[in-house]
Amino acid sequence: MAGDRSDPIIRVHDVSVQFGVTKVLDGLSLDVKRGEILGFVGPSGAGKSVLTRTIIGLVPKIAGSIEVFGVDLDAADESARRAIERRWGVLFQQGALFSSLNVRQNIQFPVREYLNVSQRLLDEITIAKLGMVGLRPEVADRYPSELSGGMIKRVALARALALDPELVFLDEPTSGLDPIGAGDFDDLVRTLQRTLGLTVFMVTHDLDSLHTACDRIAVLGNGKIIAAGSMADMLASSHPWLRAYFHGKRARAVVG
Repeated sequence: MAGDRSDPIIRVHDVSVQFGVTKVLDGLSLDVKRGEILGFVGPSGAGKSVLTRTIIGLVPKIAGSIEVFGVDLDAADESARRAIERRWGVLFQQGALFSSLNVRQNIQFPVREYLNVSQRLLDEITIAKLGMVGLRPEVADRYPSELSGGMIKRVALARALALDPELVFLDEPTSGLDPIGAGDFDDLVRTLQRTLGLTVFMVTHDLDSLHTACDRIAVLGNGKIIAAGSMADMLASSHPWLRAYFHGKRARAVVG
């Protein structure tokens, strides 16, 4: 798509989300730049995944606006909304594969939802996407229960890429993976971002992912963005939570 790399591909302005009497997001504003991998971090339970789900329309907001690809999602009619949804892919936490469908059927699910294509093309897409995420063609006939945690994440990523999206949401993509598997997944995301020109919105708590995969980091606290910038900006910040997170005991192996 035409557009300057500096143009925000997502623009969240003054968004609030409330569950019962609890306001999880409170006037949050955040831009995601075209072509970047943005790491979205914050305390457990702060609402990191809530923002992803609000952007893609699974959680209603009580205030604010969200633009994706320059389109105000509140103002978009059903046809425009579906056109936007075709241009993003989502990897949900823990993969969220359909347990009753095999890998082939899981990857083909979004294609069937949005496109009318032949079974032959569907099968070709499946094998191509499996290859993209480093899985062999024979994996297509397995069920989620037959896959390791790392394979589940890769299949879920293949499904997220099924419609050749420009924008990908990753919700805790390395959660539950061992350090080697998590590192391999970070490398895969970085490679795909570079080769496909993707914009990636990555919810994570993984310090290694933030260091190795992300171009920029945004930090959620008290329902708002309390910091946004490079890893160097995070390390230089005097904010108490940022200092505890980026300079704590778990960070020593990363920052030296």
